[in-house]
Amino acid sequence: MMRFPLIPTIVVAAAVATMIGLGVWQIGRMGEKKAMIARLEAATSLPETAWPAVPPADDSLHYRRAAGFCVRVTGWRAVAGRNLAGDSGWSHIASCATGGMEGPGMQADMGWSRASAAPQWRGGAVSGVIAPDRHYRIRLVATTPAPGLMPSAPPSLDTIPNNHLLYAIQWFFFAAAAAVIYVLALRHRRTKSADLAGEGDSA
Repeated sequence: MMRFPLIPTIVVAAAVATMIGLGVWQIGRMGEKKAMIARLEAATSLPETAWPAVPPADDSLHYRRAAGFCVRVTGWRAVAGRNLAGDSGWSHIASCATGGMEGPGMQADMGWSRASAAPQWRGGAVSGVIAPDRHYRIRLVATTPAPGLMPSAPPSLDTIPNNHLLYAIQWFFFAAAAAVIYVLALRHRRTKSADLAGEGDSA
């Protein structure tokens, strides 16, 4: 009967249990991601909404059609983006005052170009699709671009990966591999000890 050394066995068992737990967690995340994608897909068919005074902390407005009014442009930023044809270039995002003295205003992606120079657009009505924004939570990707620009590509659900099942399989594989390697190492150690004992007896 194989004897298991206490401390190494505890360490390996804890590692295997952790990896199995991570695999189970990834399966749970897979279900959460599916639900999120379904919710965002449903948002694409909802009626157009007004641009919020304060962006929500969650993704409830992502991929929703919306309209706002840029009273004046207070600044521009150019970020790497694509047009409707998938060409790489710059998306030009205007920081807009929306009339209130408080609140973050509106971030409006007013279109795409190959150059990073800011356009001359000074404001007006904007309609489009709400996209996530790393710095301001959300921005409005305009359907009709500013003069001199092409429309930026709107947010696409195809860019949201759901690889959690693959990650879960990897963690389960790592757990199984660790357990098998440990058992093989113990067997090798037992065989080596038996051989040494046999050599001692023969001597």
